[in-house]
Amino acid sequence: MNYGQIYYADVANGIGCRTALFVSGCTHHCKGCFNEMTWDFNYGQKYTKEVEDEIIESLKPSYIDGLTILGGEPMEIVNQKEIRPLLERIKKEVPRASIWIYSGYTLEELTDASNKRCHGEDTDAILSMTDILVDGEFELDKKDLMLRFRGSSNQRVIDMKETLKSGKTVLSKYNDRDRSRM
Repeated sequence: MNYGQIYYADVANGIGCRTALFVSGCTHHCKGCFNEMTWDFNYGQKYTKEVEDEIIESLKPSYIDGLTILGGEPMEIVNQKEIRPLLERIKKEVPRASIWIYSGYTLEELTDASNKRCHGEDTDAILSMTDILVDGEFELDKKDLMLRFRGSSNQRVIDMKETLKSGKTVLSKYNDRDRSRM
């Protein structure tokens, strides 16, 4: 897996101050994508053990709320192979850190075991360690700058813990509009 960028004090991609990992590789190719250069799976730098160590260390200060993984597409099967061990390590070494994942795949696509495009042997484990999933492709005709933590109105901010507990999709309290800009 490659990555395009890591922000170690990001406040735009989730609640609080976070580390944000922008992975490379995406097959969605959404029109109007803000990060088009990350569509290329070879873009950026190689994700290594040393990079993972830096991410883990960045999550340890008490003012860091967690990790956000976006891209590119974190839930491409090839990227899941690296993301799962990272999340397992976070849950072991920094269990208070929340995990946010942005995916162009919907929750329904990710949980459909017959969908080999995005559901693989690591998918269920990744979802079980995810606190918030922002799902759905960016749709330029549904772009809305008033939405919190998403770019278009078709996308959802899903509370994965409650969703997995209840067996039905539970939207997060962050799935609303940004009232501070109104």
